[in-house]
Amino acid sequence: MNNKLYQNIRAVCAQAIFNVLEEGQSLSSALMTLNPKIADKDKALVQEICFGVMRVLPELNFYIHSLMNKVLTGKNRVLHYLLLVGVYQVLYTRIPEHAAVGETVNAVKELKKIALKGLINGVLREFLRQQAVLTNKFSQDSKQDTARTLHPTWLLTRLKQAYPQQWQAIVAANNQKPPMWLRVNLNHYSVSEYQQLLTEAGIESQVFTDIPSAIRLLQPVNVTKLPYFSEGAVTVQDLSAQYAAYLLAPQNGEQILDMCAAPGGKTTHILEVAPNAQVLAVDVDASRAKRINDNLTRLKQCAEVKVGDGLTPEKWCAGRQFDRILLDAPCSATGVIRRHPDIKWLRRDSDIAQLTELQHAILTNIWSYLKTGGTLVYATCSILPEENRLQIERFLHENSDAKLQGEVKQFLPTDNGGDGFFYAVLTKHS
Repeated sequence: MNNKLYQNIRAVCAQAIFNVLEEGQSLSSALMTLNPKIADKDKALVQEICFGVMRVLPELNFYIHSLMNKVLTGKNRVLHYLLLVGVYQVLYTRIPEHAAVGETVNAVKELKKIALKGLINGVLREFLRQQAVLTNKFSQDSKQDTARTLHPTWLLTRLKQAYPQQWQAIVAANNQKPPMWLRVNLNHYSVSEYQQLLTEAGIESQVFTDIPSAIRLLQPVNVTKLPYFSEGAVTVQDLSAQYAAYLLAPQNGEQILDMCAAPGGKTTHILEVAPNAQVLAVDVDASRAKRINDNLTRLKQCAEVKVGDGLTPEKWCAGRQFDRILLDAPCSATGVIRRHPDIKWLRRDSDIAQLTELQHAILTNIWSYLKTGGTLVYATCSILPEENRLQIERFLHENSDAKLQGEVKQFLPTDNGGDGFFYAVLTKHS
C-alpha cells in the first residue's frame, strides 16, 4: 500500500466527495480511509472543505452546471467534485481566490487527469468572472425546494408533514455548522470548575442548566486544547445525547445493557453516573466497537464490550437479564444532519420503512432480556415520527407488559442547542 502523503489536499477532498456521492460511503468513513495520507496540518482544512461541500451541494452544482455544457462523467467524474471544491473555497472560506483556484487546478496532477487541467482552470476562472451574476441568479432562480433549502425533496416532504410550523427552522438549523458541546466528568470537576479551566485556557463557553454536565463552547476547538482531556476530565458529546444516561438513571451494582453502543459516548456517561454498574456494551460493527474500548481506556472505566447483533441477542447474551437497557436504535440520523451533511444525499425515502422494521425487530428482541420492573430507554438521533413516536405507540400496542414512563421526548435541532434526538422511557410490568 502506498503510504505517501498527499501533496495537494484539494485532490484528497475531491476523492473523498467522489467516494461518498458515487460509491455511497459515509463522509466520516471516506475521510478515515484517506486520513493516513493527509498531513496533520492539513486535516482541519480537508474536514472544512468536505463537510462544507456536502452542506451546500445543490448550490455548488447549480454553478458548475451553469458554466458547463456537458457534465463530467465516467473516469473524469472526480473532476466534477474537484470543481465543487474550488467553488466552495471561493464562496465559503477565507482562502484568497488566486490560491484557492491555483491549488485546485494543480490537483489534477495528483488525480492523474493532467490533460484536463485547462478545462478546470477555465471553468473556475469563468466562475470568478461571473460570480456576482451566478450567485444572484441562484438566489432568484432556485425555486426548486432542493436548491433553495439545500435538502432533498423527499426529506422536505416528510419534514413539512411532521412539522408544518417548524420545518423551516429545522432546515435552517441543519444548514448551520454544529455547536461543540462538552460533557464534564462530574467525578473529576463540577461544571463551574471546568468552565474556569476553559476560561484560563482562553476558551469561551456557556453552561446549560438543564443538564448538570453540559457546556457549550462559543467556538469549536481541537480536543487537544481541552484541559485534561486525555486524563478523562471531559468528553465531546452533543447536548441532546447527554439526556440518555440521565433518563436511564443507572444505579451502582445494576446489570445494564447498552445496545448499539459505538462509539461509546453513552456507555462512558452511564459509568460516570454509576461507576460501579455492571455494563455490557454491544455493537454490530467490530471496528466501531473498538472505539468503545478506546473511550473506556481514556476515561479509565471498565465495561464488557461485545460485537453482537440486536436481531440475535441469544448469540451473545447467554440468557442474561438486565435491570436497565439503553437501546440507541439504528435510524435515519435525520436529527444530526448538521454534523453529517452527507446524510442528505446518501439517505433515500425508501430507507425509512426498512429502518422502522429493523428498529421494531431489535426492540422486540431486546425487550425479553429486560427484568420485570426494569427500565428500557429507546433512543434515536432521528426527527421522523415513523422511527420515534409511532414506533413506540406500535410497541406499546403489541406488548401489554410495557408501560411508557412520562411522555416521549422529541428534541429538534436548534442553532445553539442540541441535535435532533428522540427518547422514550419504558418500564416492564408482570
